[in-house]
Amino acid sequence: MLCVGVDWALAHHDVCVMDDTGKVLGRKRIADSLTGLAELHALLAEHAEEPDEVVVGIEKDRGLIVTALIAAGYLVYAVNPLASSRYRDRHHVSGAKSDPGDAKVLADMVRTDRHNLREAAGDSALADGVKVLARAHQRAIWSRQRHLNALRNALKDYFPGALEAFGTDLSSIDALAVLAVAPTPPIARALTVEGIRVLLSVGGRQRNLERRATEIFDALQRPQLAQPPVLESAYGHVTTSSMRMIAAANAEVAELEGALTADFEKHPDAKLILSLPGLGTVLGARVLGEFGDDPDRYVDAKSRRNYAGTSPITKASGRSKVVLARFARNRHLGDALDWWAFCSLTKSPGARGYYDELRARGKTDRQARRQLANRWVGILHACLDSHTPYDEATAWSQRRELAA
Repeated sequence: MLCVGVDWALAHHDVCVMDDTGKVLGRKRIADSLTGLAELHALLAEHAEEPDEVVVGIEKDRGLIVTALIAAGYLVYAVNPLASSRYRDRHHVSGAKSDPGDAKVLADMVRTDRHNLREAAGDSALADGVKVLARAHQRAIWSRQRHLNALRNALKDYFPGALEAFGTDLSSIDALAVLAVAPTPPIARALTVEGIRVLLSVGGRQRNLERRATEIFDALQRPQLAQPPVLESAYGHVTTSSMRMIAAANAEVAELEGALTADFEKHPDAKLILSLPGLGTVLGARVLGEFGDDPDRYVDAKSRRNYAGTSPITKASGRSKVVLARFARNRHLGDALDWWAFCSLTKSPGARGYYDELRARGKTDRQARRQLANRWVGILHACLDSHTPYDEATAWSQRRELAA
Protein backbone atom coordinates (compact mmCIF):
# COMPACT_ATOMS: atom_id res chain seq x y z
CA MET A 1 0.00 0.00 0.00
CA LEU A 2 1.04 3.57 -0.68
CA CYS A 3 0.33 5.78 2.32
CA VAL A 4 -0.29 9.47 1.69
CA GLY A 5 -0.74 12.36 4.09
CA VAL A 6 -2.32 15.59 2.85
CA ASP A 7 -2.05 18.58 5.16
CA TRP A 8 -4.95 20.72 3.94
CA ALA A 9 -4.76 24.53 3.90
CA LEU A 10 -6.67 27.32 2.17
CA ALA A 11 -4.12 28.16 -0.53
CA HIS A 12 -1.97 25.02 -0.75
CA HIS A 13 -1.60 21.45 0.52
CA ASP A 14 1.55 19.66 1.70
CA VAL A 15 1.80 16.03 0.62
CA CYS A 16 3.92 13.21 2.02
CA VAL A 17 4.09 9.81 0.33
CA MET A 18 5.54 6.73 2.05
CA ASP A 19 5.50 2.99 1.53
CA ASP A 20 4.10 0.46 3.97
CA THR A 21 7.46 0.24 5.80
CA GLY A 22 7.48 3.95 6.64
CA LYS A 23 10.06 4.99 4.06
CA VAL A 24 9.29 8.45 2.66
CA LEU A 25 9.07 8.22 -1.13
CA GLY A 26 8.27 11.81 -1.90
CA ARG A 27 7.14 15.19 -0.63
CA LYS A 28 5.45 18.00 -2.49
CA ARG A 29 3.52 21.20 -1.94
CA ILE A 30 0.62 21.54 -4.36
CA ALA A 31 -1.75 24.42 -5.07
CA ASP A 32 -5.42 24.23 -4.18
CA SER A 33 -6.41 23.99 -7.83
CA LEU A 34 -6.99 21.58 -10.68
CA THR A 35 -3.31 21.88 -11.62
CA GLY A 36 -2.26 21.05 -8.07
CA LEU A 37 -4.47 17.96 -8.02
CA ALA A 38 -2.98 16.83 -11.34
CA GLU A 39 0.49 17.15 -9.80
CA LEU A 40 -0.63 14.99 -6.89
CA HIS A 41 -1.97 12.29 -9.24
CA ALA A 42 1.32 12.37 -11.18
CA LEU A 43 3.34 11.98 -7.96
CA LEU A 44 1.27 8.98 -6.86
CA ALA A 45 1.39 7.39 -10.32
CA GLU A 46 5.18 7.15 -9.96
CA HIS A 47 4.77 4.68 -7.10
CA ALA A 48 1.38 2.98 -7.54
CA GLU A 49 -0.14 1.18 -10.51
CA GLU A 50 -3.78 1.11 -9.35
CA PRO A 51 -5.81 3.70 -7.39
CA ASP A 52 -6.93 1.14 -4.80
CA GLU A 53 -3.28 0.81 -3.73
CA VAL A 54 -3.35 4.38 -2.37
CA VAL A 55 -4.50 5.23 1.17
CA VAL A 56 -4.90 8.91 1.98
CA GLY A 57 -5.18 10.64 5.35
CA ILE A 58 -6.52 14.21 5.48
CA GLU A 59 -7.98 16.38 8.26
CA LYS A 60 -11.15 17.09 6.31
CA ASP A 61 -14.25 15.09 5.44
CA ARG A 62 -15.71 17.21 2.65
CA GLY A 63 -14.80 19.77 0.02
CA LEU A 64 -13.46 19.73 -3.51
CA ILE A 65 -10.16 17.98 -2.76
CA VAL A 66 -11.83 15.20 -0.73
CA THR A 67 -14.43 14.66 -3.46
CA ALA A 68 -11.67 14.52 -6.08
CA LEU A 69 -9.58 12.03 -4.08
CA ILE A 70 -12.56 9.72 -3.57
CA ALA A 71 -13.55 10.03 -7.24
CA ALA A 72 -10.01 9.00 -8.23
CA GLY A 73 -10.55 5.69 -6.44
CA TYR A 74 -8.22 6.30 -3.48
CA LEU A 75 -9.12 5.03 -0.02
CA VAL A 76 -9.58 8.26 1.96
CA TYR A 77 -9.64 8.59 5.75
CA ALA A 78 -10.94 11.80 7.35
CA VAL A 79 -8.71 12.23 10.42
CA ASN A 80 -9.88 14.26 13.39
CA PRO A 81 -7.35 17.09 13.99
CA LEU A 82 -7.30 16.26 17.70
CA ALA A 83 -6.39 12.65 16.91
CA SER A 84 -3.51 13.70 14.64
CA SER A 85 -2.26 16.10 17.32
CA ARG A 86 -2.23 13.30 19.88
CA TYR A 87 -0.46 11.00 17.40
CA ARG A 88 2.24 13.64 16.85
CA ASP A 89 2.83 13.83 20.60
CA ARG A 90 3.30 10.06 20.73
CA HIS A 91 6.41 10.28 18.57
CA HIS A 92 7.79 13.78 19.10
CA VAL A 93 7.98 15.52 22.48
CA SER A 94 9.76 18.66 21.27
CA GLY A 95 6.50 20.41 20.32
CA ALA A 96 7.83 21.22 16.84
CA LYS A 97 5.15 21.57 14.17
CA SER A 98 5.16 22.31 10.44
CA ASP A 99 2.91 21.69 7.45
CA PRO A 100 5.26 19.11 5.86
CA GLY A 101 5.61 17.47 9.28
CA ASP A 102 1.82 17.31 9.65
CA ALA A 103 1.57 15.64 6.25
CA LYS A 104 4.06 12.99 7.40
CA VAL A 105 2.08 12.44 10.61
CA LEU A 106 -1.09 11.83 8.57
CA ALA A 107 0.72 9.42 6.26
CA ASP A 108 2.06 7.54 9.28
CA MET A 109 -1.41 7.40 10.83
CA VAL A 110 -3.02 5.72 7.82
CA ARG A 111 -0.02 3.38 7.62
CA THR A 112 -0.12 2.14 11.21
CA ASP A 113 -3.50 3.11 12.67
CA ARG A 114 -6.05 3.14 9.87
CA HIS A 115 -7.93 0.26 11.51
CA ASN A 116 -8.85 2.80 14.21
CA LEU A 117 -9.74 5.59 11.76
CA ARG A 118 -13.01 6.36 10.04
CA GLU A 119 -13.09 6.09 6.27
CA ALA A 120 -14.56 9.12 4.53
CA ALA A 121 -18.24 8.37 4.08
CA GLY A 122 -19.53 7.44 0.67
CA ASP A 123 -22.74 9.43 1.01
CA SER A 124 -24.84 10.20 -2.03
CA ALA A 125 -24.74 13.66 -3.61
CA LEU A 126 -28.37 14.15 -2.57
CA ALA A 127 -27.58 13.44 1.11
CA ASP A 128 -24.60 15.80 0.95
CA GLY A 129 -26.85 18.47 -0.57
CA VAL A 130 -29.37 18.02 2.24
CA LYS A 131 -26.54 18.36 4.76
CA VAL A 132 -25.29 21.61 3.19
CA LEU A 133 -28.79 23.12 3.19
CA ALA A 134 -29.63 21.86 6.70
CA ARG A 135 -26.48 23.39 8.15
CA ALA A 136 -27.04 26.68 6.32
CA HIS A 137 -30.62 26.76 7.60
CA GLN A 138 -29.50 26.02 11.15
CA ARG A 139 -26.75 28.67 11.03
CA ALA A 140 -29.28 31.21 9.73
CA ILE A 141 -31.54 30.47 12.71
CA TRP A 142 -28.61 30.78 15.14
CA SER A 143 -27.57 34.07 13.52
CA ARG A 144 -31.12 35.43 13.79
CA GLN A 145 -31.22 34.43 17.45
CA ARG A 146 -28.04 36.40 18.14
CA HIS A 147 -29.66 39.52 16.65
CA LEU A 148 -32.81 38.87 18.71
CA ASN A 149 -30.80 38.51 21.91
CA ALA A 150 -29.00 41.80 21.24
CA LEU A 151 -32.31 43.54 20.46
CA ARG A 152 -33.95 42.18 23.61
CA ASN A 153 -31.07 43.45 25.77
CA ALA A 154 -31.26 46.88 24.13
CA LEU A 155 -35.02 47.14 24.69
CA LYS A 156 -34.57 46.27 28.37
CA ASP A 157 -32.29 49.29 28.67
CA TYR A 158 -34.56 51.89 27.10
CA PHE A 159 -37.95 50.52 25.95
CA PRO A 160 -39.41 47.89 28.32
CA GLY A 161 -42.89 48.66 27.02
CA ALA A 162 -41.97 46.95 23.74
CA LEU A 163 -41.12 43.77 25.60
CA GLU A 164 -44.51 43.92 27.35
CA ALA A 165 -46.24 44.40 24.01
CA PHE A 166 -44.45 41.65 22.05
CA GLY A 167 -43.07 39.32 24.71
CA THR A 168 -40.09 37.17 23.77
CA ASP A 169 -41.06 36.74 20.10
CA LEU A 170 -39.37 39.81 18.67
CA SER A 171 -39.09 38.17 15.24
CA SER A 172 -42.88 38.00 14.87
CA ILE A 173 -44.68 39.95 12.15
CA ASP A 174 -46.30 42.11 14.85
CA ALA A 175 -42.98 43.20 16.35
CA LEU A 176 -41.36 43.74 12.95
CA ALA A 177 -44.30 45.85 11.74
CA VAL A 178 -44.55 48.15 14.78
CA LEU A 179 -40.93 48.53 15.92
CA ALA A 180 -39.74 49.29 12.39
CA VAL A 181 -41.97 52.40 12.46
CA ALA A 182 -41.84 53.21 16.18
CA PRO A 183 -38.39 52.26 17.56
CA THR A 184 -38.51 54.68 20.53
CA PRO A 185 -41.04 55.20 23.37
CA PRO A 186 -42.12 58.74 22.30
CA ILE A 187 -42.89 57.62 18.74
CA ALA A 188 -44.65 54.49 19.99
CA ARG A 189 -46.84 56.47 22.40
CA ALA A 190 -47.95 58.68 19.52
CA LEU A 191 -49.47 55.71 17.70
CA THR A 192 -53.22 55.21 17.82
CA VAL A 193 -55.09 51.92 17.93
CA GLU A 194 -56.11 52.43 14.30
CA GLY A 195 -52.54 53.21 13.31
CA ILE A 196 -51.28 50.06 14.97
CA ARG A 197 -54.05 48.05 13.31
CA VAL A 198 -52.94 49.33 9.89
CA LEU A 199 -49.31 48.47 10.64
CA LEU A 200 -50.27 44.95 11.68
CA SER A 201 -52.36 44.49 8.55
CA VAL A 202 -49.56 45.70 6.27
CA GLY A 203 -47.11 43.47 8.18
CA GLY A 204 -49.16 40.38 7.36
CA ARG A 205 -51.50 39.76 10.31
CA GLN A 206 -54.95 38.71 9.10
CA ARG A 207 -56.87 37.68 12.22
CA ASN A 208 -57.78 39.42 15.50
CA LEU A 209 -56.47 42.77 14.26
CA GLU A 210 -58.54 44.97 16.55
CA ARG A 211 -57.88 42.91 19.68
CA ARG A 212 -54.16 42.65 19.05
CA ALA A 213 -53.86 46.35 18.16
CA THR A 214 -55.58 47.29 21.42
CA GLU A 215 -53.28 45.01 23.45
CA ILE A 216 -50.19 46.55 21.88
CA PHE A 217 -51.54 50.09 22.32
CA ASP A 218 -52.23 49.51 26.02
CA ALA A 219 -48.74 48.09 26.61
CA LEU A 220 -47.05 50.99 24.82
CA GLN A 221 -49.05 53.60 26.74
CA ARG A 222 -48.18 52.31 30.21
CA PRO A 223 -45.81 54.53 32.23
CA GLN A 224 -42.19 53.41 32.24
CA LEU A 225 -38.73 54.62 33.17
CA ALA A 226 -37.09 56.65 30.44
CA GLN A 227 -33.60 57.40 29.16
CA PRO A 228 -32.49 60.90 28.08
CA PRO A 229 -33.86 61.81 24.61
CA VAL A 230 -30.42 61.69 22.96
CA LEU A 231 -29.80 58.17 24.29
CA GLU A 232 -33.31 57.04 23.28
CA SER A 233 -32.64 58.29 19.76
CA ALA A 234 -29.35 56.36 19.60
CA TYR A 235 -31.04 53.19 20.82
CA GLY A 236 -33.79 53.79 18.26
CA HIS A 237 -31.31 53.71 15.39
CA VAL A 238 -29.86 50.48 16.76
CA THR A 239 -33.34 48.94 17.00
CA THR A 240 -34.22 50.00 13.44
CA SER A 241 -31.02 48.37 12.18
CA SER A 242 -31.73 45.21 14.19
CA MET A 243 -35.26 44.96 12.81
CA ARG A 244 -33.95 45.14 9.24
CA MET A 245 -31.43 42.37 9.92
CA ILE A 246 -34.05 40.19 11.64
CA ALA A 247 -36.49 40.70 8.76
CA ALA A 248 -33.77 39.71 6.28
CA ALA A 249 -32.89 36.68 8.43
CA ASN A 250 -36.56 35.61 8.46
CA ALA A 251 -36.62 35.73 4.66
CA GLU A 252 -33.37 33.73 4.38
CA VAL A 253 -34.58 31.10 6.86
CA ALA A 254 -37.82 30.69 4.90
CA GLU A 255 -35.99 30.42 1.57
CA LEU A 256 -33.49 27.89 2.87
CA GLU A 257 -36.27 25.88 4.47
CA GLY A 258 -38.08 25.67 1.14
CA ALA A 259 -34.96 24.43 -0.65
CA LEU A 260 -34.20 22.00 2.20
CA THR A 261 -37.71 20.57 2.11
CA ALA A 262 -37.59 20.06 -1.66
CA ASP A 263 -34.27 18.17 -1.56
CA PHE A 264 -35.14 16.13 1.52
CA GLU A 265 -38.42 14.91 0.03
CA LYS A 266 -36.51 13.56 -3.00
CA HIS A 267 -34.42 11.25 -0.83
CA PRO A 268 -35.55 7.60 -0.74
CA ASP A 269 -35.21 7.46 3.07
CA ALA A 270 -37.34 10.57 3.67
CA LYS A 271 -40.65 8.75 4.25
CA LEU A 272 -39.02 6.26 6.60
CA ILE A 273 -37.39 9.05 8.63
CA LEU A 274 -40.63 11.03 8.77
CA SER A 275 -42.41 7.96 10.19
CA LEU A 276 -40.48 8.45 13.44
CA PRO A 277 -42.41 10.50 16.05
CA GLY A 278 -41.03 14.00 16.62
CA LEU A 279 -39.25 14.25 13.29
CA GLY A 280 -40.70 16.79 10.89
CA THR A 281 -39.22 17.88 7.59
CA VAL A 282 -36.56 20.21 9.02
CA LEU A 283 -35.41 17.97 11.89
CA GLY A 284 -35.62 14.90 9.64
CA ALA A 285 -33.44 16.61 7.03
CA ARG A 286 -30.88 17.58 9.67
CA VAL A 287 -30.74 14.03 10.99
CA LEU A 288 -30.38 12.55 7.50
CA GLY A 289 -27.75 15.08 6.44
CA GLU A 290 -25.58 14.68 9.52
CA PHE A 291 -25.75 10.87 9.67
CA GLY A 292 -25.44 10.52 5.89
CA ASP A 293 -26.86 7.68 3.83
CA ASP A 294 -23.81 5.45 3.30
CA PRO A 295 -25.21 1.99 4.23
CA ASP A 296 -21.77 0.75 5.33
CA ARG A 297 -20.81 3.72 7.49
CA TYR A 298 -22.16 2.38 10.79
CA VAL A 299 -21.46 -1.22 11.74
CA ASP A 300 -24.24 -1.31 14.32
CA ALA A 301 -26.48 0.90 16.44
CA LYS A 302 -23.68 1.49 18.96
CA SER A 303 -21.45 2.85 16.22
CA ARG A 304 -24.18 5.29 15.15
CA ARG A 305 -24.76 6.33 18.76
CA ASN A 306 -21.04 6.93 19.27
CA TYR A 307 -20.93 9.15 16.20
CA ALA A 308 -24.02 11.02 17.39
CA GLY A 309 -22.39 11.63 20.76
CA THR A 310 -25.45 10.43 22.66
CA SER A 311 -23.84 7.30 24.12
CA PRO A 312 -21.94 7.86 27.39
CA ILE A 313 -18.24 7.27 27.93
CA THR A 314 -16.73 5.34 30.82
CA LYS A 315 -13.52 6.28 32.62
CA ALA A 316 -12.30 3.41 34.78
CA SER A 317 -9.04 3.01 36.67
CA GLY A 318 -8.57 0.61 39.54
CA ARG A 319 -11.62 0.85 41.78
CA SER A 320 -12.68 4.17 40.27
CA LYS A 321 -15.34 4.14 37.58
CA VAL A 322 -17.15 7.20 36.24
CA VAL A 323 -19.73 7.39 33.44
CA LEU A 324 -19.83 10.77 31.68
CA ALA A 325 -21.64 12.42 28.79
CA ARG A 326 -19.73 13.01 25.57
CA PHE A 327 -18.88 16.65 24.97
CA ALA A 328 -16.73 16.30 21.84
CA ARG A 329 -19.35 15.70 19.17
CA ASN A 330 -21.05 17.05 16.08
CA ARG A 331 -22.95 20.05 17.48
CA HIS A 332 -25.29 20.26 14.49
CA LEU A 333 -26.37 16.66 15.00
CA GLY A 334 -26.45 17.03 18.77
CA ASP A 335 -28.80 20.01 18.54
CA ALA A 336 -31.10 18.15 16.14
CA LEU A 337 -31.25 15.06 18.36
CA ASP A 338 -31.98 17.14 21.45
CA TRP A 339 -34.93 18.78 19.69
CA TRP A 340 -36.07 15.37 18.41
CA ALA A 341 -36.14 13.97 21.94
CA PHE A 342 -38.10 17.00 23.15
CA CYS A 343 -40.65 16.90 20.30
CA SER A 344 -41.18 13.15 20.65
CA LEU A 345 -42.50 13.51 24.20
CA THR A 346 -45.93 14.55 22.91
CA LYS A 347 -45.89 12.24 19.87
CA SER A 348 -44.84 8.88 21.28
CA PRO A 349 -46.33 7.24 24.40
CA GLY A 350 -43.25 5.01 24.62
CA ALA A 351 -40.89 7.99 24.59
CA ARG A 352 -43.01 9.80 27.19
CA GLY A 353 -43.03 6.78 29.47
CA TYR A 354 -39.28 6.27 29.12
CA TYR A 355 -38.60 9.96 29.86
CA ASP A 356 -40.89 9.90 32.93
CA GLU A 357 -39.17 6.75 34.17
CA LEU A 358 -35.76 8.42 33.89
CA ARG A 359 -37.00 11.51 35.71
CA ALA A 360 -38.42 9.32 38.49
CA ARG A 361 -34.96 7.77 38.87
CA GLY A 362 -33.50 11.21 39.60
CA LYS A 363 -32.26 12.19 36.15
CA THR A 364 -32.38 15.88 35.28
CA ASP A 365 -34.39 17.02 32.28
CA ARG A 366 -31.20 17.42 30.28
CA GLN A 367 -29.92 13.97 31.22
CA ALA A 368 -33.26 12.32 30.49
CA ARG A 369 -33.54 13.95 27.06
CA ARG A 370 -29.99 12.94 26.18
CA GLN A 371 -30.71 9.35 27.16
CA LEU A 372 -33.99 9.43 25.22
CA ALA A 373 -32.12 10.77 22.18
CA ASN A 374 -29.69 7.87 22.53
CA ARG A 375 -32.63 5.44 22.45
CA TRP A 376 -34.08 7.18 19.38
CA VAL A 377 -30.76 6.87 17.51
CA GLY A 378 -30.84 3.12 18.10
CA ILE A 379 -34.44 2.91 16.86
CA LEU A 380 -33.53 4.99 13.80
CA HIS A 381 -30.64 2.65 13.02
CA ALA A 382 -32.93 -0.38 13.21
CA CYS A 383 -35.47 1.23 10.88
CA LEU A 384 -32.82 2.23 8.32
CA ASP A 385 -31.01 -1.11 8.54
CA SER A 386 -34.22 -3.10 7.92
CA HIS A 387 -35.84 -0.50 5.63
CA THR A 388 -38.91 -0.67 7.87
CA PRO A 389 -41.05 2.31 8.93
CA TYR A 390 -41.35 3.06 12.63
CA ASP A 391 -43.82 1.05 14.68
CA GLU A 392 -44.60 2.20 18.22
CA ALA A 393 -45.35 -1.28 19.59
CA THR A 394 -42.16 -2.81 18.18
CA ALA A 395 -39.90 0.08 19.19
CA TRP A 396 -40.87 0.01 22.87
CA SER A 397 -41.89 -3.64 23.31
CA GLN A 398 -38.75 -4.58 25.25
CA ARG A 399 -39.30 -1.81 27.77
CA ARG A 400 -42.92 -2.89 28.34
CA GLU A 401 -41.81 -6.50 28.84
CA LEU A 402 -39.26 -5.41 31.48
CA ALA A 403 -41.91 -3.32 33.22
CA ALA A 404 -44.27 -6.30 33.30
